[in-house]
Amino acid sequence: MKPKWITACALLLAAAAFALPGVTALGAQTPSSEWPVSDPEGLPEGVWKDTVLYGRDLIVDTYAHVGPEVIEPEMRYSGNNLACQNCHLGAGTQRYSLSLVGVYGVFPTYMGRENEVRTLEERVNGCFERSMNGRALPVDGTEMKAILAYIQFLSTGIPIGEQIEGRGSPDMPFLERAADTVRGESVYARNCALCHQPDGQGIRNGEAGDAKGYLYPPLWGPDSYNNGAGMHRLIASARFIRASMPLGTTFEAPSLSVEDAWDVAAYINSHPRPVRPDLDADYPDRTRKPVDAPFPPFLDDFPLEQHRLGPFQPILDAR
Repeated sequence: MKPKWITACALLLAAAAFALPGVTALGAQTPSSEWPVSDPEGLPEGVWKDTVLYGRDLIVDTYAHVGPEVIEPEMRYSGNNLACQNCHLGAGTQRYSLSLVGVYGVFPTYMGRENEVRTLEERVNGCFERSMNGRALPVDGTEMKAILAYIQFLSTGIPIGEQIEGRGSPDMPFLERAADTVRGESVYARNCALCHQPDGQGIRNGEAGDAKGYLYPPLWGPDSYNNGAGMHRLIASARFIRASMPLGTTFEAPSLSVEDAWDVAAYINSHPRPVRPDLDADYPDRTRKPVDAPFPPFLDDFPLEQHRLGPFQPILDAR
């Protein structure tokens, strides 16, 4: 039987991402032929191992510990029943799938969304508020400490400030046209609907209310990421899909063509989802705003629909 983190299919969070357009991190990217992932089960017994393993559990089974259906109301930090690893695949260890490997050493860092230097704690809470459609974890609480401990463990041996190759989603050629949601619907039907279902609502591990989350997560609707999440941006979501979806796909052997990835990402993000208020406050320095941010205001004269679906190269050229 496959481990649970392998069978938890994904297309989310993240909110996106710890290494996507609009986020600037210190250090040059370091090419590497080896992917440095260690197993926390091998740590010596004690408080450190227990904390790291709890951090991994929070990434893998977020819904079971801090989701909206857990018994203790004060622990309901996530507003949906997703898991962090729905975006950060393989408990944050899969290469080119928004991995958490190496993340610890690039924070604090400048982030364009807030136009300020942000800590890793603030970045984690950004995911909770957007990809998880919830509220911030207490910075000094047990859960935040555990998540940071796990991310630090995954970053062991990686020099401070270095971005290792494979940490974010890989670049992908732009389309010369706008992404086509009608064509994307057919791509979705062929490649995504079996797991995420034709209505995009996924398949639960149990029943609603039992805090068991999803085997395959919803991609839109009330229990998905909100419209302020990084995955709601077309460039971010198309890159992720191309490198990681359908389940079992790797960057080295993509299943979808470049064109299919763009179109199906546009189709997924054309559906209703939770609304984050005050998005016009994001990217206060508008020159830092990603070209695929699907909400105004913008410094340029390109229409909202082009920021949402492309083509993006004319917007970049104009800048």
